[in-house]
Amino acid sequence: MKQSFTFHDEKSSKFWWIDYSGCDFVVNYGKTGAAGKYEIKEFDSEEECTKQAEKLMKQKLKKGYQADSNFDFINHLYFDDEEIGLHTKTSHPNFVKHFADDFYYDCGEEEAPFGSDEGSDTLAELTENLRKKSQLNFVEFPKFIIEKVWGMKYVPVSSLLEDDVKRVVETDEMNMIQSDMVTYAVAFGQIKITGVIDPGLKHCAIDSLKRIQQTAKILNWGTDSEISTKMIEDLCSF
Repeated sequence: MKQSFTFHDEKSSKFWWIDYSGCDFVVNYGKTGAAGKYEIKEFDSEEECTKQAEKLMKQKLKKGYQADSNFDFINHLYFDDEEIGLHTKTSHPNFVKHFADDFYYDCGEEEAPFGSDEGSDTLAELTENLRKKSQLNFVEFPKFIIEKVWGMKYVPVSSLLEDDVKRVVETDEMNMIQSDMVTYAVAFGQIKITGVIDPGLKHCAIDSLKRIQQTAKILNWGTDSEISTKMIEDLCSF
């Protein structure tokens, strides 16, 4: 359940909202127009969670905040609590609704968007850059991370023909795999934070996931990955 509040006086204009259900809640607060800070609190029971959430809301009203049923939850940026990490309550509603599988919030599943070291670091870079400025060139961001931030080589998808992919595997396997993982991590990260995706980035991410599948076959990694197949399906339908 989401409840939002705003505060306005001669010196400041602030917002505060809470989303509580189950045994945890998230609060997001800051200056009006900013993304603000996110904090998640976890409790032993649903009853205790609800009790503490209602207590906080009463405190805000006593401090002069007013209930605001018009808070724009869609055109808002969502960032994880650094101490908690990946969480549905700190993800954009569009992401939560469309990307429902648990692996999207798994920080240990290597194939998941943010489960690998590359994926986790990519989300952190995306978060840092979006906090500094709301507008980014998302299509170019995977290359920016790999070449400008990490000082490594970015290998874009130029062909999905098996022979072409095999040649890249033979000459530049590690850089290619890293490029693909970063590309689709940026794509899912953009949706997780902003609720939308750049069409060009969406195309690149789908190609990167398909190249990962081609690479798996070439290197005999085993059966087709259900996770990569599901990610392609979900991105295509978003």
